[in-house]
Amino acid sequence: MLERFTTQARTVVMRAREERRQLRHPHIGTEHLLLAMLSEDAGIAYDVLREAGVDAAAVRAEVQRLVGPAPAMLSEEDAAALRTIGIDLDAVLARVEETFGPDALDPPPPAPPARGLLGRRRRSAGRLTPRARKVLELALREALRLKHNYIGTEHILLGLIREGEGLAAKILFESGVDLADLRRATEARLRRAA
Repeated sequence: MLERFTTQARTVVMRAREERRQLRHPHIGTEHLLLAMLSEDAGIAYDVLREAGVDAAAVRAEVQRLVGPAPAMLSEEDAAALRTIGIDLDAVLARVEETFGPDALDPPPPAPPARGLLGRRRRSAGRLTPRARKVLELALREALRLKHNYIGTEHILLGLIREGEGLAAKILFESGVDLADLRRATEARLRRAA
């Protein structure tokens, strides 16, 4: 399916991974896809979301409020104790990420998938939540419905709207965005672009 994604759509998926990493969440959810579409280079999805009044900073704040802060490596008491002996925990953590990569401090991935029939491993979907995976599947269906031979950011947005129950849809709804209006605006923008 990814071979049908435009460069912008692939960038949105990669940016969703980065949003997940920055927020230190264990999986890529619909909320990370929404945050990724709120980047200026996300094409039609960005334009439609901005015209609807959706703001990246407000969405990020709402994600943090709803999902909660990233789990701390150590308690504040532990960090204070380390500071008393001259160890700057933030500097140590930054150095670990610099040396071993940005995901070095992430929790370990889930156990390998069980073997299916014939001893073959069943492939896992990576770090996507089932709802985020559904959004990408629905993006393909939206592209097919519109008779497009590619999947763009606009299709990901339409998939997110169609899925309608993930954290991203909840955040949009609670911020006053009507999902049906957002769908109509996206489809109208596609017709103008054609």
